[in-house]
Amino acid sequence: MRFRNVFTLLVGLCAAPLLWAAPAQQTFSDWQVTCNNQNFCVARNIGDHNGLVMSLSRSAGARTDASLRIDFGGIGTPSAKEPPIAGRLLLDGQPLKMSNAQWKITPWHLMTDNPQTIADLLVTIQESQALTLQGGKGVISLVGLKAALLFIDAQQKRVGSETAWIKKGDSPPLSVPPAPALKEVAQPGVAPTPLTHQQLNDLLDYGNVRMNNSQCSLDPMRRQVRVAALTDDTALLMIDCEAGAYNVVDLAWLVSRQKPFSTRPVRLRLPFTPDNGNDEMELMNAMFEDKSRELTTLAKGRGLGDCGVASRWRFDGQRFRLVRYAQEPTCDSWHGPDAWPTLWVTR
Repeated sequence: MRFRNVFTLLVGLCAAPLLWAAPAQQTFSDWQVTCNNQNFCVARNIGDHNGLVMSLSRSAGARTDASLRIDFGGIGTPSAKEPPIAGRLLLDGQPLKMSNAQWKITPWHLMTDNPQTIADLLVTIQESQALTLQGGKGVISLVGLKAALLFIDAQQKRVGSETAWIKKGDSPPLSVPPAPALKEVAQPGVAPTPLTHQQLNDLLDYGNVRMNNSQCSLDPMRRQVRVAALTDDTALLMIDCEAGAYNVVDLAWLVSRQKPFSTRPVRLRLPFTPDNGNDEMELMNAMFEDKSRELTTLAKGRGLGDCGVASRWRFDGQRFRLVRYAQEPTCDSWHGPDAWPTLWVTR
């Protein structure tokens, strides 16, 4: 009954005019799905998997561009004594029959990008309860997989087409809309002239004044002032303001490089509305990378760094614009910020 209600909801969504470039992230029982602003979708099992995870990814459009992975590990490296997982997978307690011809196999990783192999495996497992690892603790719960696949089909407008994973139809592949065009953020031009020794000292002194006059709870002995050149006329000034166990909230300003200083606060505004309803981000654990000339943030969900939000921003001469936004809401020791699913990408 629960699955039927989900299907009814998603079919209704398909019939409504939607902005398909809008990112989406939802959980269906033990499966999490993330689709970015190009309708590239990735799904994986979450929860008590004990390091055994199946990941599915699929691009938008008529091409059957998909991949399926089964990995054992997570943030920690498996013991060298751990035997290969190929041949040890059980489907509801019975050996899972897999053709090795279309799989790339290493001891702890199985991967295929063959469309028919993926489709056949999904048909085999979608009505089952779990994939387990013989002689091990790994568990891939399959509860919610079918709803997750339907969500991807609906998000990419595949329902009723030959390319759908669930609820196939007779519509040809070309009936599936292509991926929306990527938003473009201008690449940095010529590197700005480095700050002179005098400019750096003047800006640091100014930063200390701003820090001492800011309503920040962070111990003054732990506060830090950072300055970076953005353009030949503008510098980025950041100070640490608030702190928790593993996150530091920063304040930042765009400051003229010459006295008398003129300033305006840095505002990081998202081009979409996230689940919390707030499209303005805090500068959490913010850093400016001189090489890429991008501002990064990293909001950790916990100290291990296996969940949270990571973003990258590029200065266009007037403001910082979002380049990449990744979010992992599930804290299950699976991957770090570099591998979190993306909701927004640009070129």
